[in-house]
Amino acid sequence: MKIIKRNGEETVFNVEKIINAIRKANNEVYNGDKLTEEQIQEIADIVTNKGKGMIRALSVEEVQDYVENEIMRLGKFGLARKYITYRYSRALARKSNTTDEQILSLIECNNEEVKQENSNKNPTVNSVQRDYMAGEVSKDITNRILLPLDIVRAHKEGLIHFHDSDYFAQHMHNCDLVNLEDMLQNGTVISGTLIEKPHSFSTACNIATQIIAQVASNQYGGQSISLTHLAPFVQISREKIRKSVEEELKSAGVTNEQLLTEITEKRLREEVRKGVQMIQYQVVTLLTTNGQAPFVTVFMYLGEARNEREKADLALIIEETLKQRIQGVKNEMGVWVTPAFPKLIYVLEEDNIREGSKYWYLTELSAKCTAKRMVPDYISEKMMLKLKIDKNGNGNCYTCMGCRSFLTPYVDENGKPKYYGRFNQGVVTINLPDVALSSDGDMGKFWQIFEERLEICHRALLCRHNRLKGTLSDAAPILWQYGALARLKKGEPIDKLLFGGYSTISLGYAGLYECVKYMTGKSHTDEEAKPFAIQVMQYMNDKCKEWKAEHNIDFSIYGTPLESTTYKFAKCLQQRFGIIEGVTDKNYITNSYHVHVTEEIDAFTKLKFESEFQHLSPGGAISYIEVPNMQDNIPAVLEVMKFIYDNIMYAELNTKSDFCQVCSYDGEIKIVKEDGKLVWECPKCGNRDQNKLNVARRTCGYIGTQFWNQGRTQEIQERVLHL
Repeated sequence: MKIIKRNGEETVFNVEKIINAIRKANNEVYNGDKLTEEQIQEIADIVTNKGKGMIRALSVEEVQDYVENEIMRLGKFGLARKYITYRYSRALARKSNTTDEQILSLIECNNEEVKQENSNKNPTVNSVQRDYMAGEVSKDITNRILLPLDIVRAHKEGLIHFHDSDYFAQHMHNCDLVNLEDMLQNGTVISGTLIEKPHSFSTACNIATQIIAQVASNQYGGQSISLTHLAPFVQISREKIRKSVEEELKSAGVTNEQLLTEITEKRLREEVRKGVQMIQYQVVTLLTTNGQAPFVTVFMYLGEARNEREKADLALIIEETLKQRIQGVKNEMGVWVTPAFPKLIYVLEEDNIREGSKYWYLTELSAKCTAKRMVPDYISEKMMLKLKIDKNGNGNCYTCMGCRSFLTPYVDENGKPKYYGRFNQGVVTINLPDVALSSDGDMGKFWQIFEERLEICHRALLCRHNRLKGTLSDAAPILWQYGALARLKKGEPIDKLLFGGYSTISLGYAGLYECVKYMTGKSHTDEEAKPFAIQVMQYMNDKCKEWKAEHNIDFSIYGTPLESTTYKFAKCLQQRFGIIEGVTDKNYITNSYHVHVTEEIDAFTKLKFESEFQHLSPGGAISYIEVPNMQDNIPAVLEVMKFIYDNIMYAELNTKSDFCQVCSYDGEIKIVKEDGKLVWECPKCGNRDQNKLNVARRTCGYIGTQFWNQGRTQEIQERVLHL
């Protein structure tokens, strides 16, 4: 049995500490309030058994709550008061150095909660520790000074989640679509150095990777770039190479147009290969200032090309990108494994979705890539054009800002749709199961509490917005002055970009399934329960519309990609309401509107059902299906992709791609229990050393490779196959 100390360190539970604490309080009360040794042992046994009966490690605070309850159950109220007073005085003493303890536990790699907070940050690396240390100081300032007390309390109790509070003290935003086209075509400045328009495809790729790293270091969320913005440089390289080859042939006395074209295209393909390889390897190996690879998504959309020549060149880049991702990257043993980044998104459109269509070969290649490496994910142009309608009445197809956060449709002053250069201000998530449980199943009370909690979220989001107001462009020149998001003057505030829909701000939500389950007794996939689920979603949309009208800020509903929060919310629910079958009996709660991971449902039914919720989650939504190894069944992958095209805007297939460095096993690493804790184990040799296992799982839109907290690990273990 394990226990989590106040500084986050996980250690073995020691019942003697409970006994000694009760004895100390016992010695300070009169005989009538004293406990016998037998009663002290009884309390210790009860608390121990409760801990063993839980499905996770208890915190010190939970253990002390249990002790207090048992003392009062025995009628020893004087002793209970002493115990509570002692506990309070110790809490006051700790309050002055909580941040110090957190930082020290981080440095020594003892903080279990922070160690696995982010599945793409390695907490043993100095740069990550430095970022976490700064984050602890920032959170402390945020909680004590910057945020209203009731919002801090709501966050700590798990009623809401105020995302990325470790970056709140700084004037930083969440995620964005990088205007790579502007920066490459019109030049930019990186670290005070002027970068002019590149004269080749390979140089454009090199500059793109530098931009990615700079952008990632000046924000805390994901970013997306489009390969379309690199496509024009293929033609520039083609002309440059052709001229060189022509001179070589001429000097050799050869005049042959066909040979000239063949050599040119061969050399061009090699340059494209090297350029794409540069992006993949630099993104994987670069470390931003917060000690992690940039959370970057690469968008592949043939429909963005401006002409057929550019579309053919874009297809060449997409083809090479897919081939290199299928190959993977080498781990420390020289074995090809699945990299976490960049995330890839492939748009399904009329030019590539049917056998015989011009770019069907890219779709086949994409299917092979998904079967082996879990990416790309898929956007249906057909469905997105129906859902993303701008004020001109036109549908739009564009990428998300990272893993799933979508901008709302926007038309600029010239009446043209604009997406690149826009961003998201931040996220606050509401815990829907807590709203349901707090209502005790009373529908009238549910809507009242829902209204109150949404108002807390509203005010918390305004705190996010107001923290960005007044930020000068000098805070992040690459973003605000040199084209990534804008071309503002030095010293100019970014305020005009915060209003009118240019940027968005997101009301996140989590646990729709558990909320509906508690209130109706049924899964939201049940036809009797689904109307309530839809009603909950519509209520949040109506609230965002109301707030937008009030503030001229583009609030939107966001299907939160829970990572560490899935565990936090689950623990808070268990502490407040106990273990309730089907609602709080897991160490995780369900992402957004998703079907519960344990629910038996086939892939096509799941995607069709969840498609009904994507339009109610305009600020961000993605659906997935869990599949076995599909490398020998590519036709089935293609059938799923065709279904996605006709039925759902944005979806992905989750496969498994693992490797054991001890025995070279290449397959699915399993999850087993060890001393009440879930651990990863090679099914071939039994290796449980995480340092010698390469495991890749999609956990929140992105692929994670640094393992996960116990809540997320349980969720991964319990996923059922949909195909």
